[in-house]
Amino acid sequence: MPETLSEVLPTDCDSLVEQVLQEACRQELRLVTAESCTGGFLASLLTDVTGCSHAFERGFVTYTNESKHELLGVALDILDDPGPVSEAVARAMAEGALARSHGDLALSVTGFAGPGRGATPGLVHFATARRGGETRHRRRQFEEQDRAGVRLRAVEVALDMLRERLF
Repeated sequence: MPETLSEVLPTDCDSLVEQVLQEACRQELRLVTAESCTGGFLASLLTDVTGCSHAFERGFVTYTNESKHELLGVALDILDDPGPVSEAVARAMAEGALARSHGDLALSVTGFAGPGRGATPGLVHFATARRGGETRHRRRQFEEQDRAGVRLRAVEVALDMLRERLF
């Protein structure tokens, strides 16, 4: 169970973190994250389980378009159109995180946690990229209206996607 955040996380989220880390350890795979709207929340969880955190290779927190481009190599043209909260950017973030790390499986998350400047609150795109495998995408529109609720739901989806890629 994650030690630092265990009191605020739903039990199913705790369980997902443990499943993901244990399976990554079993397969000797290293995980990488590329986070925007979750601001490092996922990386924090993946480093919080005693005895398993070595499965986490690194995390990128790329909140701005500039950081997505500079740290992950996301092309400026797709950051402009279709924009930072899109399938194209989520895929490019995951693939860039994998290319710029020693990891085996990368997860990206980019979205509008809301409320914001004309954005659709709760719209989040995710992608997973695995060495030697395909990049997979998922789009979610969360009903939560607060930033914390959207971020928590986004982390749950991200963990579920990692679990699917590991099992």
